[in-house]
Amino acid sequence: MAGQNERADADLVEPGDALDSGESLAHEALSRPVRTGNAFEETLARLLQLIRLGIVAPGDALAPERELAARFEVSRDTVRDAIRSLADAGYLESRRGRYGGTFVRDPLPDAQGAPAPEVTLDELDDILTLRTVLEVGAARAAAARALSAAERESLHSRLSELAEADPADYRRLDSRLHLTIAELSGSSRLVSLIAENRMHVNLLLDRIPLLAPNIAHSDEQHAQIVWAVLVGDAEGAARAMDEHLRGSQSLLRAFLG
Repeated sequence: MAGQNERADADLVEPGDALDSGESLAHEALSRPVRTGNAFEETLARLLQLIRLGIVAPGDALAPERELAARFEVSRDTVRDAIRSLADAGYLESRRGRYGGTFVRDPLPDAQGAPAPEVTLDELDDILTLRTVLEVGAARAAAARALSAAERESLHSRLSELAEADPADYRRLDSRLHLTIAELSGSSRLVSLIAENRMHVNLLLDRIPLLAPNIAHSDEQHAQIVWAVLVGDAEGAARAMDEHLRGSQSLLRAFLG
């Protein structure tokens, strides 16, 4: 019972606490115990989320196997098998020596050119509708909070990184900005839901071209969203996020619908 209460209390936390400890709410949300019977598959999926959403960046180290096993509440063998599988797929590499460990490959494997995921129009609508509900709400909630200096700096940094991103890194840094906004809502459960949905969205986005005019437009919209969050304009942040997501939805439906 005590463990359940601790987890419930952790669903609403102050994002600044995570920033101060060096670990984001998104990282915490994706490091929760595995609750399905498919321990290997779920562990691999969690690790892949951490990588593909940019929570653990290319060149950065994963937590040690023992720590990952404790967080996911699975065996070290399960973690080891998941890491080995992701290494075989080109996402991770092992380094020996004093500063050794398991590191995210830099660069990551290129998803472009892979077979498009099989999605019906109803499934596409479901993914995009859920995204709008979650992310518009997250932007509104983030803008309604009084942000600390560390939170403001984090948001500025994510926006600057994305504005200067190479096309090959754009999707990952775009995910980091959106997840940072979600983290500022203060709800780890919301972050977890957005991270899961974003994985589905990214699989779709990876199948359509990055268009220069769309990137420029998205950068303008990102700046509007961030500004609204920073000045505490909750409804303005929600409107700006909604407009931004509608643009992405239009492209996805045009290319995949």
